[in-house]
Amino acid sequence: MANTNDVDQLAEQFEDQAFAGSSSRGGGKSSGGGGGRGSRFRNSRGGGGSKSREVDLSRALSRLLRHQAENAGIKLDGQGFAPLDRVLQWGPLQSLSPSFAEILALVNSSDKQRFALKPKGIKGEEKSTDPKDWLIRANQGHSIKLESDGGLLRPIALPDAEGGDLPDGAVPIPEVVVHGTYFAFWPRIVESGGLKPMGRNHVHFSTGLPEDSEAGVVSGMRRDAQVLVFVDVEASMRGEEGLKWWVSDNGVVLTEGREGDGVVPVKYFKEVRGRAQGVGVLWRDGEWVADLPEGVRAGVPMGKGRGGGGRGRGRGRGGKA
Repeated sequence: MANTNDVDQLAEQFEDQAFAGSSSRGGGKSSGGGGGRGSRFRNSRGGGGSKSREVDLSRALSRLLRHQAENAGIKLDGQGFAPLDRVLQWGPLQSLSPSFAEILALVNSSDKQRFALKPKGIKGEEKSTDPKDWLIRANQGHSIKLESDGGLLRPIALPDAEGGDLPDGAVPIPEVVVHGTYFAFWPRIVESGGLKPMGRNHVHFSTGLPEDSEAGVVSGMRRDAQVLVFVDVEASMRGEEGLKWWVSDNGVVLTEGREGDGVVPVKYFKEVRGRAQGVGVLWRDGEWVADLPEGVRAGVPMGKGRGGGGRGRGRGRGGKA
């Protein structure tokens, strides 16, 4: 795991500095190195406190490490890591001028464990606060093509008929694999025959619901998801499509879907049920059960689809598949 004890120890050293309740904005330099501008996250929009700045940094890091590294001339290694000093020179991040302390605190405090940080491997670097001695990556969500067996993801393996050990580095099928989506998108999922990566390398799944965080579920689904799609992973691996599945370092389950179109077919949907507005079971054992009820509010959430906020009936069976 890249989030090592060395990183945790450094986090303890710097977290107070990055998140403390000091009210200063822009005055004085952080002792964390890397061009800091004050003892707490500076809000790049000129107000709103440290949380807004944390969000700005997280979004900028995600955009670069998941989608734009190649365009920025930054090469990711086989595990998806990039040199932190190069990352911090990228325009949107350079404009925020984060300190090493801020980056370290962000990595360690992320509720979804979006990022991982590790020293380059030279003795003594684990205690360094110089960005040139560190590598950073996004744990999942890439549209940049990466080698799936390069260490970024661990393969899920089918159970051995003889009960033998799993292949080296492989993990067993999780008990629960569920995708969260929204009423506005459900009819289109049915009409297209299943779930698609939608511009990413993989379709993302969680091993539980967001409220299951005490059981270790931290990522893979937005907290406001309205529709839960439970998938039979074993059947999809044994079926004619032979889907391949992976687990990221932060516990997100991923698949490239069917070869050719990236679809996770509806026939592998064990159950689909609503999570809001009293909506019940919509799909079971690969078969249609019910449409969305009349009157369901199916607005597209902010940041999803085309701008969000629109209302729609979200009905339509789309035919069985």
